[in-house]
Amino acid sequence: MAELKPQSAVSKMLNAAWIRPFLFLVFIVVAWDLAIRLFKIPAYQIPSPGDVIAVLRTDWPELLRQSWPTTYATVCGFALSALFGIPIAMLIAGSKTVESYVYPLLVFSQSVPKIAIAPLFVVWFGFGIIPKVISAFLLGFFPVVVSAVQGFKSVDPDMVDLARAMQGSRFRVFCAVNLPHALPAIFSGLKVSVTLAVVGAVVGEFVGSNSGIGYVMQRSIGTFDLPTMFAALVILALLGVILFWIVDRIEKLVIPWHVSQREDVIFAS
Repeated sequence: MAELKPQSAVSKMLNAAWIRPFLFLVFIVVAWDLAIRLFKIPAYQIPSPGDVIAVLRTDWPELLRQSWPTTYATVCGFALSALFGIPIAMLIAGSKTVESYVYPLLVFSQSVPKIAIAPLFVVWFGFGIIPKVISAFLLGFFPVVVSAVQGFKSVDPDMVDLARAMQGSRFRVFCAVNLPHALPAIFSGLKVSVTLAVVGAVVGEFVGSNSGIGYVMQRSIGTFDLPTMFAALVILALLGVILFWIVDRIEKLVIPWHVSQREDVIFAS
């Protein structure tokens, strides 16, 4: 009979989901500091980890205040990506005609650099939050559509036919068969989308803004304040990780039955 393999406290701690990325991050920081010391890299090219940590400690209130506009634009752009991307994916997956008209245009739109068209949003909508939201939406929209289309198209037609044979309406069949089967792919697209939305919001702030992390980075580059710029990059990385984690938690709550959400169990004979 299979038995659970006992694990010590140290082994459990090392197998925790957060400890391995943390240890790898510590390794990167140590390697970064050693590289600067060994190769004598000047501070105006790459700041030391100590300088970046000092900026994070002293300027944390200001960096936190500047992160709120970026977070707001990111969340709004990501929400719009999900709100529009999933229904459009349903139309594309459900109709060959819609797919033939819309899908090639979506692929074509991704070849246009967002940094090149972002100034147009400033001209059209001013220096407010709207250009940042649009930039975040445009970068986060495509992954949602592609993943959702793949999810809806991978539904087994025999399952759909069986549900319809049991006198199920189109809406009930969609809720019982199509949507649950496509949810794992949809959440995969949402995870990619939420990280790209952070990039989109920063792109909008680069083009025209007087607040946000992108504005802090642009100002730091202009004054060659590299420690502050690296500290802003750390804030952006933390923002992306937190938003990704939130989407991942929602996924675990919505589709706990999926194989990707099951806990790993080690068996021994």
